Amino acid sequence: MFKPLSIAIGLRYTRAKRRNHFISFISLTSMIGVALGVMALIIVLSVMNGFEKELRERILGMTSHAFITGADGTLQDWQTLQSQIDSPHLIDSAPFVEGQAMLSQGSRVRGTLIRGVDPKLEGNVSTIGDKIIAGQGRFDALQPGSFGIILGKELAIAMGVATGGRVTLITPHVSPTPAGVIPRLKRLNVVGVFEVGMSEYDSSLAIMNIEDAAKLFRIPNKVTGLRLKLDDVFQAREISRDILNTLPANYRAADWTVQYANFFRALKTEKIVMFVILLLIVAVAAFNIVSTLIMMVTDKQSDIAILRTLGMRPRDIMAIFMVQGTLIGLFGTLIGIVAGVAIALNVPTLIAGLENLLGYQFLPPQVYYISELPSDLQQNDVIIIGIVSFVLSILSTIYPSWRASKIRPAEALRYD
Repeated sequence: MFKPLSIAIGLRYTRAKRRNHFISFISLTSMIGVALGVMALIIVLSVMNGFEKELRERILGMTSHAFITGADGTLQDWQTLQSQIDSPHLIDSAPFVEGQAMLSQGSRVRGTLIRGVDPKLEGNVSTIGDKIIAGQGRFDALQPGSFGIILGKELAIAMGVATGGRVTLITPHVSPTPAGVIPRLKRLNVVGVFEVGMSEYDSSLAIMNIEDAAKLFRIPNKVTGLRLKLDDVFQAREISRDILNTLPANYRAADWTVQYANFFRALKTEKIVMFVILLLIVAVAAFNIVSTLIMMVTDKQSDIAILRTLGMRPRDIMAIFMVQGTLIGLFGTLIGIVAGVAIALNVPTLIAGLENLLGYQFLPPQVYYISELPSDLQQNDVIIIGIVSFVLSILSTIYPSWRASKIRPAEALRYD
């Protein structure tokens, strides 16, 4: 099969057993360095994607993808609004009441977020019913007028109560009495405990029946808003905006990307920083390719001079060594991609085996809310890493190859 002369010689130099074993060793080191850098990038980014996905699922399991409320922060007739919403992306919706309050039990006082839910509809938009670990299970005990409350696990521990106990709710609304203005107090029965696995919810969230919560926050026959569950959480902003455009002007909407913008922006920044740091490994390996080719050019000066005297052009000489460096980078990148993908797809299994072997748990559940190392391999990450690594490898061949093309045959053959 016909091959351009530069490529044929470059491939021959790459396959041939070199006289200088040190140069061969540096070439192998460069290839391994590229492979390790690519592999590390794929594994680390997959693990970071896994953590982000796990956190996002836990957050969205507790909060709404989007919600609609009135201009004054309440809704008078949510059933009518629910029937007016017309979007192919809407899966389901449920009303809610939300407000800040304080819980007290003896000398213990904690601030908390009270969320009133409809026991029949809440399961359509959140997974909190599946997180109840004590009590009657789900929302069966949250009957209207019972003034029952379900506490987060850490909140229940902080208050020193369990299922069957009682706590006092102190709302920010006050009641005038002959003795003066005093806060509104209400004794509540603890009918359940839930555990989400995120301190933000387990330590500060309490669930009540929506009618009871509306009475305590003095918005009877009203709700705070309507929570929406969408078919694509990544398009929540656009979908909620489209829904809002079909409604009268006295409504407003928000979505989870606004509520948790800083949190997910921080995760994205960490991912970018980690990508840049690990990319330096590939850059160092690419620098080794430069060293390898410079030594190769020095070792092959006489061969280069002979090829030049036979009529080979400088750009053809340059192509020979670019082929060598490119092959080192290409094989290193491919090996790294294969190894990185194989490990990233089996991170949980490999970590579990390593923990059993060492007898040590890297993420103990008593300390970390995510006790398993998650991994989410994304095709786009693999493609970007492969392209960047290969481009760096090609760029590293330019200077040594240019040096080879500038060798003068007469000077190179003077002492041969």
